[in-house]
Amino acid sequence: MAKSIYGVSGTCESYLIFRGETALGDGLRTFLYVVVLAYCFLGLSAITARFFLSMENVVKQTRAVVEIDPQTNAETVRHVKVWNYTIADIALLAFGTSFPQISLATIDAIQNIGNLYAGGLGPGTLVGSAAFDLFPIHAVCVVVPKAGELKKISDVGVWLVELFWSFWAYVWLYIILEVWTPKVVTLLEACLTVLQFGLLLIHAYAQDKRWPYLSLPLARTERPEDWVPAEATPCKQDNKSYNEYSEIFQAGEEDSRNIVDIFSIHSRNGAAESSGRHVHNEFVFEEDHVISIWKQQFMDALMLEDTESRKLNNKYMRVARIFWQLLLAPWRFLFAFVPPYQIAHGWIAFILCLTFISGIAYIVTKVTDLISCVTGINAYVIAFTALASGTSWPDLVASKIAAERQTTADSAIANITCSNSVNIYVGIGIPWLIDTAYNFIAYREPLRIQNSTGLSFSLLVFFATSVGCIAVLVFRRLTLGAELGGPRLWAWLTSVYLMLLWIIFVVVSSLKVSGII
Repeated sequence: MAKSIYGVSGTCESYLIFRGETALGDGLRTFLYVVVLAYCFLGLSAITARFFLSMENVVKQTRAVVEIDPQTNAETVRHVKVWNYTIADIALLAFGTSFPQISLATIDAIQNIGNLYAGGLGPGTLVGSAAFDLFPIHAVCVVVPKAGELKKISDVGVWLVELFWSFWAYVWLYIILEVWTPKVVTLLEACLTVLQFGLLLIHAYAQDKRWPYLSLPLARTERPEDWVPAEATPCKQDNKSYNEYSEIFQAGEEDSRNIVDIFSIHSRNGAAESSGRHVHNEFVFEEDHVISIWKQQFMDALMLEDTESRKLNNKYMRVARIFWQLLLAPWRFLFAFVPPYQIAHGWIAFILCLTFISGIAYIVTKVTDLISCVTGINAYVIAFTALASGTSWPDLVASKIAAERQTTADSAIANITCSNSVNIYVGIGIPWLIDTAYNFIAYREPLRIQNSTGLSFSLLVFFATSVGCIAVLVFRRLTLGAELGGPRLWAWLTSVYLMLLWIIFVVVSSLKVSGII
């Protein structure tokens, strides 16, 4: 976060866009910044939904494997998936939704090069983000399935491995800051922090493949063949009409269109193949077709009234819907520049979505810093609440979409646990590695951590409340047979309980860092 600037009279001299903001009253400035923050959350919701769709197409990518029958010499071509789903959950979903923290902390570290003290976006923000991931996101996901619908983790072994590395990440953080080298970080510690992300990937993959000696002897229940099952994305093959591929970006919108890649197209059973000479016409999207889809995105972005709005009989509801579309129009037009995810297996859309997510998250950090400056609220309290929720908002939206679209709870819950791991191993490991390497070469000095008051206490509170969270998930698995969904009453009771745990964490941690307790 940027440093707050105070004038002689004690007023906050920092501003977001215009210097004239400092002439406004503190109450009005706080209100305006909160409105901007809420609007940024709306944008993060919309672009994260698009990010999830692009990632679906990335995960669906396959490669052709030619098998020759030794007796008849006949060639058989089958398509195998490129991505392992466990690795996709960690390296794509969790890494992608944690990209705001990673990019902001890395930028902060680059700007901080040459300083013996670490930048402001440090452990406090990440602990708050971990709490937001674990409690509010679980609270949302548990009520997402329809009433009575149960969604359980199909591979408990992989979840336990991910859970172990998630908790170990914060134990490791505590060891670095309070035990091994108190209040300083060495180059060795930074290197070990980053390397543990690789160990997480290897261990999770070993558990998924049930490697001997490296995996837990836990059976895996049935899980769908596809990362997002076909029934969640009904096939629509009428490529003569481009309107069905038009995309209206709304927060939380469920997309039910078929995802077709113009570079590698085949059916689920591998009957259709994409090669230089032989491609089934009914699945082919030529370049002008993709351009038409992209053009339609901009047309949709400027459309204030859709088919559903015109069907509304209540004029007040219709006006309210038009107002909502008008409110979303700037975000929708901006995100229309993201190319259709039918191109290059969705990679271009995936990368551009991450870029937009990081840009919005940067604005969120600036706004939350201004709120702290104007109101005088302790920066750590802001980090635990507004900043943590702002940078973790993509995690919330992605987990919610995964809980809606997938038939199991694996990806929704894996995104939560793995995002916490990624935040430490990569989100704080990379920035520390940059600064400690420079300090070691230039000064032969370690990186010092300032403003660490109350951090160890917050970690202890986080561990205590997280035990309560994991306990209720285990209890639901033993009694209801699933972690998410179930009878509406029990789902909502679980959600309220998890939110109470988050409130306890925020209140107790805030009182400690504010010196009240």
